[in-house]
Amino acid sequence: MSHVTGVERTLVLLKPDAVARGLAGRVLTRFEQALLKIVAIKMVWMDAELAKRHYFDLEERFGLAVYNLMADFMQTGPVIAVVLEGVDAISCVRKMVGATYPDQAAPGTIRGDFAHMSRAYANDRGVAVANLVHASGNAEEAEHEIGVWFAKDEIHEYATAAEHYHR
Repeated sequence: MSHVTGVERTLVLLKPDAVARGLAGRVLTRFEQALLKIVAIKMVWMDAELAKRHYFDLEERFGLAVYNLMADFMQTGPVIAVVLEGVDAISCVRKMVGATYPDQAAPGTIRGDFAHMSRAYANDRGVAVANLVHASGNAEEAEHEIGVWFAKDEIHEYATAAEHYHR
C-alpha cells in the first residue's frame, strides 16, 4: 500500500454480466479517468471455494438463499478482479459504481448507465441482481477482499506518467 495519506486500495470485481456484455474496457476506462491506478488485475472463473471466501459473511447478513443466488451467479462466467489505488479510492469507486440496485442508480454511474435489473424483477424470478460490479464497502472489507483475490506479489507498485512527471 502506498504510504501517502489518503491513498487507498480497493477491490473491484467486474461480474460475469459485465464481462459477457463486453463492458470491461468501458468500466476500467472510467476508473482510470478518475485517476484511479490499476495495481493488480486478473480474470478468474470463481469456484464454490472462492465464492465462500469472498462472500464469507453474506449468509449471516442476508440468509442462505441470498448467498446461494450470489454464489451461483458469480460462477456463471469469468470475473475480472481489479485492485485500484488512489486518493479516497474506496469512496470514489463506490460513488462511481452507484446504488446496489441498478434501477435506483443515478445516471452517470456505472450501474445507472449500463445495468438494467430491478430488485423486484430479480426477486420475482429468484435470480441475483445483475449489477455488473462489486466494490469494497470500507477499508476493512477492501483489505480482506484484496487478500482473498491477490497474493502480495501480484500487486504492483509503479508510477503513472502523471506521477512520474508531477512529483
